[in-house]
Amino acid sequence: MVQASVSRTEAFLQEADRFSAHNYKPLPVVLERGEGVWVWDVDGRRYLDMLSAYSALNQGHRHPAIMKAAEEQMARLTLTSRAFHNDQMGPFLRELCEATGFEKALPMNTGAEAVETAIKMVRKWAYTKKGVPDGKAEIIVCENNFHGRTTTIVGFSSEAQYRAGFGPFTPGFKLVPYGDVEAFEAAIGEHTVGFLVEPLQGEGGVVVPPDGYLRDTARICRERGIAFMADEIQTGLGRTGRLFCTEWEDVRPDVLIVGKALGGGVYPVSAAIADGEFMDVFQPGDHGSTFGGNPLGAAVGRASLRVILEEDLATKSDELGTWFMEQLRAIPSEHVEEVRGRGLMIGVVIRKESGTARPFCEALQARGILAKETHHQVIRFAPPLIIEKATLEEALDHIEDVLKGGV
Repeated sequence: MVQASVSRTEAFLQEADRFSAHNYKPLPVVLERGEGVWVWDVDGRRYLDMLSAYSALNQGHRHPAIMKAAEEQMARLTLTSRAFHNDQMGPFLRELCEATGFEKALPMNTGAEAVETAIKMVRKWAYTKKGVPDGKAEIIVCENNFHGRTTTIVGFSSEAQYRAGFGPFTPGFKLVPYGDVEAFEAAIGEHTVGFLVEPLQGEGGVVVPPDGYLRDTARICRERGIAFMADEIQTGLGRTGRLFCTEWEDVRPDVLIVGKALGGGVYPVSAAIADGEFMDVFQPGDHGSTFGGNPLGAAVGRASLRVILEEDLATKSDELGTWFMEQLRAIPSEHVEEVRGRGLMIGVVIRKESGTARPFCEALQARGILAKETHHQVIRFAPPLIIEKATLEEALDHIEDVLKGGV
């Protein structure tokens, strides 16, 4: 009996299903090439990337300046570990501090590592500079948060699936409702030392807090001697129409956490950034990473940051995002409950009566647009910040058909 042939896409999907842990549920597309805002699958079909690898591709796929920096550095030196200095890390950290307005930065690789770095830093700051009794430091976090996947971080998640089967968890965290200033203030205790918050919750469904929330909680933190820790891994580096989302309310955090787009979609680069008051608690041997600050990552980080600043991608995100949200809100659809976001980080909330967002994303895929559901009911639109208005206009025709027609 002759076995029917399968497409290249189906062959790759079967292989991944056979050999990969099933910890993700991606759309059934297998990509092999990318350029700017476009990607191509293994069967030659072209798609508009409207996810940007969860905001890691703010500069687009294979930006020439970032690729050039990576290729030149790969030809010279890629890794030293922190046992030795290299000629890229110092300039990278200086440029990062100059761009963000802080005194020091500690380079890591993934966003979760940067969050863990910030947690360790604020705890040690509390013990060494605030006189908090050892082991008593408490950090307030928000319900619906997403700060990473380590056991410490999922331990303070309010999402049951993120926690199930992974305990016991690290103590020292208190959950409060997101966007509720009074609840935050009421939760502050004798040993509260930090407030870890996303200025806009991305994985939580593109949830924008009420006006004044960041400003008021930051003020309370200053008054009570609490470190305001802003997780800008997804929202930062131009994504929300400002270089950092906290700028919407003129908030300067005590600790700024960055990642994703800092690597330009080429190499994982992240950092915890703060002034010396916090950063100087670290002594040799306290914390580290073999790959953190490596010359390849630092060279890529320098180029990635330079592209965001020189091409003024934050302003472009603000202008295009405002227009795009207006267009999405104008679509007459019985399936859409709400359109929300800032800049080019936009969520289209599907009514529960119309099912989940997943079938809508699959329908968009069939029309050559790659978006992804989050929190079951939300279609997230977050294209590379280099996208042109004409490209979005063309995409809107397909998006409108899908949102109006249902699935």
